[in-house]
Amino acid sequence: MKRENDKSGVGTALFNWFPGHMARALREIKQRLQFVDVVIEIRDARVPVVSGNPELTKSIGQKNHVIVLNKVNLADPLVVEEWQKWFEKSGKTFLFVDCFDKVALKKILTLSRNLSESTRLKSDPSSNPQREKLKVMIVGLPNTGKSTIINQLANKQVAKVADKPGLTTIQSWIKIENDVEMLDTPGVMPPMIENKLHALWLSAIHAIPDDIADEEDTALFIIKHMIENKSVMFMEKYKLETLDLSLDEILQKIATLRGALKQKGLPDLSRVHKLVISDFREGQFGRASFGKAPKA
Repeated sequence: MKRENDKSGVGTALFNWFPGHMARALREIKQRLQFVDVVIEIRDARVPVVSGNPELTKSIGQKNHVIVLNKVNLADPLVVEEWQKWFEKSGKTFLFVDCFDKVALKKILTLSRNLSESTRLKSDPSSNPQREKLKVMIVGLPNTGKSTIINQLANKQVAKVADKPGLTTIQSWIKIENDVEMLDTPGVMPPMIENKLHALWLSAIHAIPDDIADEEDTALFIIKHMIENKSVMFMEKYKLETLDLSLDEILQKIATLRGALKQKGLPDLSRVHKLVISDFREGQFGRASFGKAPKA
């Protein structure tokens, strides 16, 4: 194994995962925008901009738009603080949430109502927008937590949830409250991701399925990220005395610790890669964020 000079975490490449149901979903989103008051876009707080979708943003246009950055409980709080400042300066309507915090989730509906009522009053100052039913559309990349948020807001299991991107493949209306209906839509990826580093970020947070992404690249990227950020929890998880090790040495130590060995004590790299990815997604290495907020 020669990993010391591995470049999988940097550079530019083209990545494409845009199955037929996503192309169809994007068309249907455009067609149904006229029937909703607000679009709620779910992103991942660990990757605030890259977990957005330029194609969706373009389609949304001037429609009321709330950006919900989910999984803030898994993101680096210092990085989140910088992103909050950036979003505030951008003038966008946004909210950082943990999808299991129902109090925080209720703010999504409050923001949506406020936007909708303001738009209706501008259109017809004599109207009473509070009497109108609120219709919202929920969009976002796969596996950003759309279904979990819907179920939490509805207080029941109305959307399928699984740790697998691309589970929702059809659009459906869901009653959230007596005066709120939500249109659930399939997760839609950008048709093309030109930056390989961004593809690795999305693979790490599982927006891209493991059978589509390269698990070796993803696992090595995660390890490098932990090394660069001097992750104490990563060291403790794999009983590493130091992070001043080559990737080969770290992989060997993980394999030995977790019993992922082949004959003659060689590491079963496929198993090790899966272990690292799984441990990261379960939050075993602590909070992590990819990419810093641009400086104003």
